Amino acid sequence: MSVVKLNIVNKRMLNNPAEPSNDAHQPLLELKAVCKSYGETSILNNINLSIKEGEFVAIVGFSGSGKTTLISTIAGLIQADSGEVLKQGLPITAPGPDRGVVFQNYSLMPWLTVFENVALAVDQIFKDWPAEQRRAHTEKYVRMVNLGAAMDKKPAELSGGMRQRVNVARALAASPDILLLDEPLSALDALTRGNLQDEILQIWAQEKKTVILITNDVDEAIYMADRVIPLNPGPDATFGPDFHINIERPRDRTALNHNPEFKRLRAEITRYLMDIGIEKNLGSAQDKIVLPGVKPNTGNDWDRDLPAFAAPAPGRLAAYTPSLAIKPAQDDLGRPRYLEFSRLSKIYPTPDGNSTVKVVDGFDLKMKKGEFISIIGHSGCGKSTVLSMTAGLNSVSEGVIILDNKEIDSAGPDRGVVFQAPSLFPWLTAFENVMLGVDKVYPHASKSERDGIVEYYLTRVGLGDSLRKKADDMSNGMRQRVGIARAFALSPKLLLLDEPFGMLDSLTRWELQEVLMEVWERTHVTAIVVTHDVDEAILLADRVVMMTNGPHAKIGKIEDIDLPRPRSRKALLEHPDYYKYRESILSFLTECDHTH
Repeated sequence: MSVVKLNIVNKRMLNNPAEPSNDAHQPLLELKAVCKSYGETSILNNINLSIKEGEFVAIVGFSGSGKTTLISTIAGLIQADSGEVLKQGLPITAPGPDRGVVFQNYSLMPWLTVFENVALAVDQIFKDWPAEQRRAHTEKYVRMVNLGAAMDKKPAELSGGMRQRVNVARALAASPDILLLDEPLSALDALTRGNLQDEILQIWAQEKKTVILITNDVDEAIYMADRVIPLNPGPDATFGPDFHINIERPRDRTALNHNPEFKRLRAEITRYLMDIGIEKNLGSAQDKIVLPGVKPNTGNDWDRDLPAFAAPAPGRLAAYTPSLAIKPAQDDLGRPRYLEFSRLSKIYPTPDGNSTVKVVDGFDLKMKKGEFISIIGHSGCGKSTVLSMTAGLNSVSEGVIILDNKEIDSAGPDRGVVFQAPSLFPWLTAFENVMLGVDKVYPHASKSERDGIVEYYLTRVGLGDSLRKKADDMSNGMRQRVGIARAFALSPKLLLLDEPFGMLDSLTRWELQEVLMEVWERTHVTAIVVTHDVDEAILLADRVVMMTNGPHAKIGKIEDIDLPRPRSRKALLEHPDYYKYRESILSFLTECDHTH
């Protein structure tokens, strides 16, 4: 296995070219002091990399860190401003069939079949072959990605996972020396993603390709690669240290959960990434923002024992600490059956209208006040259906949902909802988007008090400097922060989160999980999160509720998460019970997978 030259090592070797190399053979791919800027912004700075033939290298980093610029430079789609990009010692100056690229988006011709999309590349690159040879070659790679039965289907008839398989087949059919994978699986659900990871590894082993995988998923990187290299966030992105994955192949996901080397690498890479990009000073500036002492009109019970001076004078912000201001009544926390699901079911008509299907069948659960629950299960198990019925956005077919002794039969401001896409008004600022809800819930408060509430929560989620920025000018991660701030600002009895970070890269997701936990620790609002992410489920929840596959989905198992709070991802990775909980949930999901 070759070694990625760290920046410091590469500088030494560049300054001393006579110094002998440790590599026995010339590397297949080399990047030497590569720099790339767009206008005044430096994206890549002094990138040095050396990869041997047949290696599988994963590069992990944040959104916007320059990963796609890096892969496009290697592909020859863009040119470096300075430095060298070499393949077998020769400069890369243009795209070529020796480098197959698979991007995150599918880029298929919608009017062509699966076979025809792959044949496009084969017919262009192997023009001199007889038609029958080209056809056999195309079929070989379509079947290699398990699309033999879908050969005559068009992209519109395929799932996201199947469309990405076509992309992989097309890249491989060109018989490249290097396969460049730019986050090809990030838009897929966890089950499909895992299946495609295994297929790519199988092809890599068969075809003896050199693979560079760009990913934001640490588990994916460790599972697939020989080496994992962090790309430090830009501008001026540079490589961090390389992590060698000394875990025997073939690797088994369930066995990895018991592997001490996997646990060590996972903790080290996660810690490194969090240290360089996530940990921010959330304390001093935010704690200067205080929350006005006004109650919402949603009937929530707040601390009854606030000192007399806590009530603000009209038109002035409260002068007490945020922790006093937003803690619910401690004597009421833990009240049993605060939220109760009793024999909850949802029935939909079939597409032909001749019959019905029961998607959720007899969901029974009791929650305490202030409890945080995660609901997890495979796609189609009805977890989002349960959440939408709880929000009052979807009617209940059978059974009942009781919140604080009242039956839920419609939507209401006593339930704050955060969806996967936060549904902001793009022409309004972050401040204005949150104020829409605050105006409704605090009609009795003064303008300065309402302004103070909005500013408090936007500052808490790290948007204190972006209050007046329009939603349309924000990244996905920033928009989701606004959605979280908006939900908390309503001071709801119940917080409902439906895959709130599902559209975000895993590193942004970590950051927002920390934000969510920090704000939740101050409110202890009763909360439910729907997720497909096992680590997220454990990190956030007091209990993880696992649902069986649909139709007729119900609760299959409940895992109590007895881990100390407040929690951080770093601390959890080092807790002796963490992997026990992880294995319990993964085993359940694996059993469900086998019943598909």
